[in-house]
Amino acid sequence: MTIARRQFVQGLAATGALAAASQPVFSQTAPITLKWANNIPVTHPSNVRIREAVENIKKDTNGRVDIQVFPNNQLGGDTDMLSQVRSGAIDIFPLSGLILQTLVPLAGINGLAFAFKDYQTVWAAMDGDLGAYVRAAINKVNLHVFDRCLDNGYRNITSSTKPINTAADLKGFKIRVPVSPLWTSMFKALEASPASINFSEVYSALQTKVVEGQENPLAVIDLAKLYEVQKYCSMTGHMWDGQWVLANGKRWASLPADVQAVITKHVTDAVMKQRDDIRRLNNGLEAQLKAKGLVFNYPENKSFRDALSKAGFYKEWRGKFGDEAMAKLEKYSGKLV
Repeated sequence: MTIARRQFVQGLAATGALAAASQPVFSQTAPITLKWANNIPVTHPSNVRIREAVENIKKDTNGRVDIQVFPNNQLGGDTDMLSQVRSGAIDIFPLSGLILQTLVPLAGINGLAFAFKDYQTVWAAMDGDLGAYVRAAINKVNLHVFDRCLDNGYRNITSSTKPINTAADLKGFKIRVPVSPLWTSMFKALEASPASINFSEVYSALQTKVVEGQENPLAVIDLAKLYEVQKYCSMTGHMWDGQWVLANGKRWASLPADVQAVITKHVTDAVMKQRDDIRRLNNGLEAQLKAKGLVFNYPENKSFRDALSKAGFYKEWRGKFGDEAMAKLEKYSGKLV
């Protein structure tokens, strides 16, 4: 090979090396496919924002990361999907802390009845030291939990038989509750008859009169069309509920740091946008649901709180959560007795 030819070949090789070096690292490595599942209707703001996040993650990783979303209980009910995210059959799954409580008892603490007076208090607690305390407990069961939780909203009671104006109206009332110890405990303390049913079965349970009523945020009542099988909506606002975004711990740890960073960034952005979506959605939902035939009433919470206190509900859960955890909650809620 002549000197000129050798220099030409070396120049081409150097040019190729420089071009390869200039390509993002994402384009040079194997593709990653993840499953994201949830129990939420496809049109709910949570799914709208997650689909946006998925597209942004794919774009920012040059197609390397493909997250497949399975909404609306496609992969099972809440308890099934919790098992699947722990086994690795599902990679990412948002879940109410009160259902996660079956695995991580502390995760249900935000659901203590009437703990949060408004959203300012909710986010101060959940994005602050109470949320950090809960996340530390979740991490101990080999689940990765993202720093910000989705908003599921303040929960209200619907019924096919009567409005719920006071705690006395709940006596013997057959109500669906999620599969959660705290939910069951609360409605038993109110002398109702709670039935633990996964959300995937709620509509049919109401339609067939297995239960008279249920409780959920307005957005869920609307998007799941529960107004078709319920007549009354009592604006009890008895608890605030959110969803922690969980990932299989082993799978998350196996992802390269750059991939983790991109996913975390876009999931966090999606969560913050979802919170604002829920706020704006709830502002107009009452009028929309009234137009669909749902009859609203507005009970005061005193009779419910008095009944819970008399039944020893707060005392029971103080013992279960412990003084340290309750102190972190009561920093925001005030004393719960």
